[in-house]
Amino acid sequence: MSVHLTKESFKSKVFDFEKQKTWKFEGDKPAIIDFYADWCGPCKTVAPILEELLKKYEGKLEVYKINTEEEPELSAMFEIRSIPTLFFIPLEGEPQFALGALPKSAFEKAVKDVLKVE
Repeated sequence: MSVHLTKESFKSKVFDFEKQKTWKFEGDKPAIIDFYADWCGPCKTVAPILEELLKKYEGKLEVYKINTEEEPELSAMFEIRSIPTLFFIPLEGEPQFALGALPKSAFEKAVKDVLKVE
């Protein structure tokens, strides 16, 4: 099941932006972060797709969720202007982001091409 992040858990699991000036992923598995809100229709479309991916790639990737209304500081830090916004974080290299409710095939492609998870 996906994990909901707060500012504090984000710093330990993803990136400690208060200590680091340059990007350094803290995780031990590639990750997808879903910036969402409870009232957002497209976000509700994405949620079950993310849960399916988590089951399919169990033990190979993490799925994190950040509620933009409960964590405005994290949303502001990443300049989230529309939701859902999804971050794809590989173990090596910079994260990539996508806006909007992607189809399942786009998630599958990002998991393979960006996160390098088979």
